[in-house]
Amino acid sequence: MKDLQNIRQRFGIIGNYEGLNRAIDIAVQVAPTDLSVLITGESGTGKEVFPQVIHNYSTRKHGPYIAVNCGAIPEGTIDSELFGHEKGSFTGATDSRKGYFEVADKGTIFLDEVAELPLSTQVRLLRVLETGEFIRVGSSKVQKTDVRVIAASNVDVPRAIDQGRFREDLYYRLNTVPIRIPPLRERGEDIFLLFRKFAVDFAEKYRMPAIRLEPEAKNILMNYTWPGNVRQLKNITEQVSIIEQEREIRSSVLKAYIPDYEGVKLPAVIKRDDEKSFSSEREILYKILFDMKSDMNDLKKLVYDLIQHGEIDATVDESSTRIMKNLIRENQERRHSAIHDEGTSEFAGRTGVDNIQDTEEIVEESLSLTDKEVEMIRKALEKFNGKRKLAAHELGISERTLYRKIKEYGIEI
Repeated sequence: MKDLQNIRQRFGIIGNYEGLNRAIDIAVQVAPTDLSVLITGESGTGKEVFPQVIHNYSTRKHGPYIAVNCGAIPEGTIDSELFGHEKGSFTGATDSRKGYFEVADKGTIFLDEVAELPLSTQVRLLRVLETGEFIRVGSSKVQKTDVRVIAASNVDVPRAIDQGRFREDLYYRLNTVPIRIPPLRERGEDIFLLFRKFAVDFAEKYRMPAIRLEPEAKNILMNYTWPGNVRQLKNITEQVSIIEQEREIRSSVLKAYIPDYEGVKLPAVIKRDDEKSFSSEREILYKILFDMKSDMNDLKKLVYDLIQHGEIDATVDESSTRIMKNLIRENQERRHSAIHDEGTSEFAGRTGVDNIQDTEEIVEESLSLTDKEVEMIRKALEKFNGKRKLAAHELGISERTLYRKIKEYGIEI
């Protein structure tokens, strides 16, 4: 644990989230080897720090360390940048030039956004990884290099393979040891720790008191999904530090810097190219609702059995008991109604406990997701007298989404 703390301090890593600690631990363990490492994670999570950890704890720490942003180099010059070129090999090549793999010999090269490499360059990179050999652009001479390769990507590489944008053999060669950097929204209290660190840093930089958050503003910070991750949090902290005169930041002020804030975090929805995000969102929502309904039915049965056998604890107050009994009575009346509609005389003549037990399996409800969704939207709109903003907040969706669903289902307000 002490070594972990030292590493965090040395490389400026803030946070105690278990997934982050696991990433650091893997980086330290793999550092003494020459295995290739593939670091994955969303943009802005701080992937560029971990190659430095690996290099500085490796036997190559006294050798060169070169970081290359593959997405920032034009496709026409990427081969020259990585592997070098000979004089006259292309227009503008007035001199011979060493590439990064040649310069980084006996050291480490970090290929950021490796999935952006052209397929032709991926072939060259695979050869370097497998044999340590490369050829300069415009040359026929094979050269050797001893380089440890660490790559990173913020895209789904297996999907890029399926789409023909990345070589499968290169993926498995790079992915000898995978390290996943968790997104900021998963890191809980780390969000506030990072905010506090950034606030202090900017206070020193601009020579002003550090900003602080009121409790409600802190809740907003913790509940936001942070699509831009640590980079976005740092930018927002800097904006608030410079623009706001008051050092105590209220929730209303912080919301102005997070225009797409929609409240409490909801279950994450994975959007696929061939799916409508609305469908996925609806399936997740109703799975939760059905699970809640199942739990409520189990509770009703349990309470009913306790009442029947006189086992309700004497400490339960009268109002709580009355509520429980009303729930059971409501359940019985619904079941009686279902029996009458079906015209089943065998069950219609029964009462009391028999009604509940014998009709349990014949009562059918509509499980249509669309019907349930329409019903919930109507109830929410009725509750707030047609005010869409309040209804959307009650349903846990954005007002824009609610408007789209009202229009889609033809719901009258």
